[in-house]
Amino acid sequence: MFEIYMTRLHEFTVVLYALCVLLYFVDFLTSNRKANRIAFWLLAFVWGLQTIFLFLYMLKTGRFPVLTIFEGLYFYAWVLISLSLAINRLLRVDFIVFFTNVLGFMIMAIHTFAPIQYESHVMAQQLISELLLIHITVAILSYGAFSLSFVFSLLYLIQYDLLKRKKWGTRLKRLADLSKLDKMSFVLNLIGVPMLIISLILGTTWAYIKVPDMIWYDPKVIGSFIVLAIYSIYLYLKVGKGLTGNKLALWNLASFLVVLINFFLFGKLSSFHFWYS
Repeated sequence: MFEIYMTRLHEFTVVLYALCVLLYFVDFLTSNRKANRIAFWLLAFVWGLQTIFLFLYMLKTGRFPVLTIFEGLYFYAWVLISLSLAINRLLRVDFIVFFTNVLGFMIMAIHTFAPIQYESHVMAQQLISELLLIHITVAILSYGAFSLSFVFSLLYLIQYDLLKRKKWGTRLKRLADLSKLDKMSFVLNLIGVPMLIISLILGTTWAYIKVPDMIWYDPKVIGSFIVLAIYSIYLYLKVGKGLTGNKLALWNLASFLVVLINFFLFGKLSSFHFWYS
């Protein structure tokens, strides 16, 4: 029973860590100090939980936990979080903190869901199944964000066309102004991209544990990384180049078509994803 409680607490820590990475991503792109502060305190809470786990494990084993690969992974993740907290607090180098915690999250996910560390075979298999469930759920949530972003971009183009043709009427009044539609489309993609990154990290972790000989050039795998690339380009065009208006909206619409292709067509062509589903 104690093992089950500890496992659930580890999973909760991973969820908090994922939320922390998402907020650091928002701050990375938009220089949002509020997101940075919330991410910092979430990270501090994760560090506190990890430190407690580390201390309890040392009491249980009577030694410093670095003698096995999985003990080493946990200590490595703890070191990364400790260093990123120190950097954030002392040096204020926020971008290093973000990328460090993406790596730390990957290490933490591998440690938490790796089956070899659990004595119970049933518990190990349950954890693997839960990892797959979280991977799929987060991926679908990111696709939901991309879908709503698509709708806002579509409304942007409709509103722009009505204004250009001077079609004043009820429909024009019921649509939000162009700047709001553009902002909402961007915010949803800003949420969707880090969620997709987290999903791909968890999916890669699951494949590493469960299917070590997985075909990495599988259409679904390649398609998912293409989706990540095109939406990352969208964010770069918006934040880095300051692009707005029709061109960005059209890019967003085209990006969502790739999402649909990946979800429906590549899903059918993929022997790997078809197999585990």
